[in-house]
Amino acid sequence: MLTSLKKFWQVIAKPSVYFSLGTIAFSGFIAGIIFWGGFNTALEVTNTEEFCISCHEMKDNVYVELQSTPHWKNPSGVRATCPDCHVPHNWTDKIARKMQASKEVWGAVFGTINTPEKFEAKRGVLAQHEWARLTANNSLECKNCHDYKSMDWERMSERAAVQMKVAAERDQSCIDCHKGIAHKLPQDMNAGSGVVAELEAFSTSSLNPSEEYYSVRQLALFQDQALKTEAGQLNAATRVKILKQEGNAIQVELSVWRKNKGFGRVMFEDFAMNINDGYLTPEVAQDDNFVSTAGEEKIDELTGLPWQPIKVNVWMRASSLATSNEDLWAYAKDKYTTSCSVCHAQPAENHFDTNTWPGMFNGMLSFVNLDGDSQALILKYLQKHSSDFNAHH
Repeated sequence: MLTSLKKFWQVIAKPSVYFSLGTIAFSGFIAGIIFWGGFNTALEVTNTEEFCISCHEMKDNVYVELQSTPHWKNPSGVRATCPDCHVPHNWTDKIARKMQASKEVWGAVFGTINTPEKFEAKRGVLAQHEWARLTANNSLECKNCHDYKSMDWERMSERAAVQMKVAAERDQSCIDCHKGIAHKLPQDMNAGSGVVAELEAFSTSSLNPSEEYYSVRQLALFQDQALKTEAGQLNAATRVKILKQEGNAIQVELSVWRKNKGFGRVMFEDFAMNINDGYLTPEVAQDDNFVSTAGEEKIDELTGLPWQPIKVNVWMRASSLATSNEDLWAYAKDKYTTSCSVCHAQPAENHFDTNTWPGMFNGMLSFVNLDGDSQALILKYLQKHSSDFNAHH
C-alpha cells in the first residue's frame, strides 16, 4: 500500500513534459469557473416559479390557491413567487433547502400527492413541515421583504399596530400568526377570521367610574386623554379600574407587579408569576406621573429577582372591556380544545405550573393557526388554570 502511494505521488509531482505549471494552473482555474458557473446556472433554473410548477401536484393545487391572495396581486404590484417564500436567499441556506427538497422528487416519482384527494390527505403534514421550518429560521424568507424596522405604525389600524409592535420587540416569527395567507389551511384548522368580533361580543357598553373591568383583547394604552401619545399595551383578560371618563377616553388604574430590573416595563398580575398583564414604554415605566409603588419589594427565592407591586395610571379607549372574565375563559377554553387537538390530545390546564406554560404554549404555536389576541388570551387562561391555581382552590 505504501509503495503504491509513493508511485502515485511521484507521478503527480513529476513536471509536465508538454505543459508548463502556469498553463496547468490557468486551465484548472478556467475549468473551475466553467464548473461553478454551470452549477449555479442549473441551481437557479430550479429556483424559478416555472420549475416549481412544472409538476401538476403544485400547479393544480397550491399555485392556484396563491393566485387568489395579495401575494399574487396587490396595489403595489409586487408579487411573491414560489421561491421567494420557500427558498432562502443566502447561498448556504439555499443549498441546505435544496437538499431537503430532494424528497419532493421521490414524491413526484411515486405519486404520493398526484391527485387532489391525495394532496388534501397530506396537506396537514406538508403544512406543518413548512411551518416548522419557518419557525426554526424565524421566518427568514418572509423577512426578506417584510422588515419590522420599515413598518409604518401610523398607517396601520390601532389593533394591528398593537400586535405588530409586540412582535417587533421580540423579533417574532411571522408564521406564528400568519398561517393560511397564501394557501388553504388544512381541514379542521380555523382561519382566525372574525376573532375580534367574537371577543368584542363580550364587551359591555356601560362603563362606570370606580368599577373594575377586564380587557377582552390586547389594547393600546396612552399617556394623554387625547389618545395620541403611546404609553404601552394592555394584555387580554387584564383587570382595570376606571378612574374617570372623558368622551371616548377613560383613565384607568392598573394594580400590577413588576421586576425591579432594567426599565421594569412588563406588568405582571401577581408576585413571582409570569402572567403578563401588558407592558409600558421605557419613558412611561420610569415616570412617576404614571407609575407609583404600592408596597414593599419582595425577592423571588427561585430566581433571586426583586419584585415590587405598583399602580399604573394611563388612558385608553372606552371600549373592549367586559364586566367579568368568565366568558373570556370559556372562549379561551374552547379555542384551546379545538385548535390544539388537531395533532394530538392537548395537555390538561393543570398539567403545568404558571411559569412553565409560556414555554410549552409557544412550542405549540408552530402547529396551530391563532392570531395574536387569541394567543394572548389562551395563554393567560392556561396560566390562570394551571397547577398553581388548582392547588390554591
